[in-house]
Amino acid sequence: MSKTVITLDDIIAPNYDEILFDVLEHRHTHYILKGGRGSCKSSFVSIAIILLMTRPENRDKHCIIFRKTANTLRDSVFSQMQFAISALGLESDFKCTVSPMKITYIPTGQVILFRGVDDKMKLKSLKAPFGYFAFSWLEEADTFSGMEEIRNILQSSMRGGVSFWNFMSFNPPISINNFMNEEALIERADRLVHSSDYRTVPREWLGEQFFDEAEHLKSTNERAYRHEYLGEAVGTGGAVFEFLEFREITDEEISHMDRIMQGTDWGFFPDPYAFVRSHYDHARETIYLIDELYVNKWSNQRTAQWILDKGYNDFTVTCDSAEPKSVVDYRDMGINARGAIKGAGSVEYGMKWLQRRHIVCDMRRTPKLGKELKEYEYERDKDGNFISGYPDANNHGIDGLRYSYEPLYNRRGNRA
Repeated sequence: MSKTVITLDDIIAPNYDEILFDVLEHRHTHYILKGGRGSCKSSFVSIAIILLMTRPENRDKHCIIFRKTANTLRDSVFSQMQFAISALGLESDFKCTVSPMKITYIPTGQVILFRGVDDKMKLKSLKAPFGYFAFSWLEEADTFSGMEEIRNILQSSMRGGVSFWNFMSFNPPISINNFMNEEALIERADRLVHSSDYRTVPREWLGEQFFDEAEHLKSTNERAYRHEYLGEAVGTGGAVFEFLEFREITDEEISHMDRIMQGTDWGFFPDPYAFVRSHYDHARETIYLIDELYVNKWSNQRTAQWILDKGYNDFTVTCDSAEPKSVVDYRDMGINARGAIKGAGSVEYGMKWLQRRHIVCDMRRTPKLGKELKEYEYERDKDGNFISGYPDANNHGIDGLRYSYEPLYNRRGNRA
């Protein structure tokens, strides 16, 4: 009786073909894999690690796998690695022990170790039997305390060698401003971000019931479906700005932008000074964020000089009128500055006007304002219910943006 031949197509979902090639060719160091239920990202990472470890050129390289708490290791990543070994038909080449929790590649003595971040002593004593830890995996990365904790982990594990592969997998939390959702948006030359969901996985792998449950949730609660099954950070429902688009804004696009709006929110320390420059496409009711300046402890003369050096004295700057002397300082420096009119209900009018507009943000051009916009949410009471009104916190660039558009929304009959 012939032995069944196992191919990678039998155990890796089709949407992982390109990233597998990238991993095996070592085109990147860091791999972020995000997706919803049934996306098979953990299966892919575990198989990729075994494939890497068993390559002859990697015989001096070991693996270490982290989760937030040690008591979840056995039923999650330890079992997942056993699955990968079995799926590849390599059971006879690996020895798995629970106490201590370790997997050994018998032909070379390479090991896979497992650590919970809550056990600080074991983190400090990381030591490979020979060679170094080239492969690391942080599973459910969103459950860690933040990027500072993750950096500390990687600084301990990624040392003493030349080539490294780091995997971070997670189901995107519902909140857009979760640190891992934000991290996945940051471009790095040595990083590849991969998104996946159950729809690219063979139906027989997950079973018909899985697909039935997904379709039922889609028909009854699409928002929950998009979060749980598609892995989208749909927000908590309390976002003030819902029509945000994050993408590159090219120099070519900006060269054709002629309806420029500029605003300033005064600050010194600890509140920052914020200047915002944008373009308004009236026909499409779309705001394009072009540039920003967020600084602490800069004088009016210094911020004004920055505006002049950038050539931004070509259009009016609408400033917070709470500091009339600062407006005069700008005028004395040659900037066409005006104080915002404000008045009763001006904050509500301005915010509602902005909320109805589509806002395009390039995080390389306006990272601080982009962060403010996507994290700005209505406050909640002690029972978790949203409170009407707009929070006056972490909104310095938003205020600058609002002042800049006052000439438009403050027109008679245009305040709703």
